[in-house]
Amino acid sequence: MASTADIKNGVVLSIDGQLWNVIEFQHVKPGKGGAFVRTKLKNVISGKVVDRTYNAGAKIDIENVDRRDFTYLYADGDGFVFMDTSDYDQITVPGPTVGDAKNFLLENQQVTIALNNGNPLYIDLPASVTLEVTYTEPGLQGDRSSAGTKPATVETGYEMQVPLFVETGTKIKVDTRTGDYLGREK
Repeated sequence: MASTADIKNGVVLSIDGQLWNVIEFQHVKPGKGGAFVRTKLKNVISGKVVDRTYNAGAKIDIENVDRRDFTYLYADGDGFVFMDTSDYDQITVPGPTVGDAKNFLLENQQVTIALNNGNPLYIDLPASVTLEVTYTEPGLQGDRSSAGTKPATVETGYEMQVPLFVETGTKIKVDTRTGDYLGREK
């Protein structure tokens, strides 16, 4: 059992059977009354963010979360198969755990997977990836008064908005956190 003195950013706590990641924490020593620790926690599975306050010295459960590098291999039914880059073991991560990351996964792409007791919790992608546009309508010439956009489908099947000058076959950079167009790849 750990205490509130062990709380740090990035530590994962077990609260009521759920895993919560510490986003922010602050030790507070008011002039009157006892010290306490104010935390902002993010649910590892759902992403819900809550504020929680602990009395100084209170007992907490810190979970062991192992973040390891994996290579994405292929989609298998409802799961996604990854290979550990250190020992070449393969794991299958369920579709709900992968979530929206599936829109940006390419074969042989490097990702970081957080594991708790061998169970995958979530996937961290690079901040941006390069994807090829597989289909988009031709842009309209002359309509340049505003920075217009049009829908485009990239090689993973994800549909997004791109500027009018982007054509089919163009390689573009995509922000994996928001799914936004960042620019053409040179």
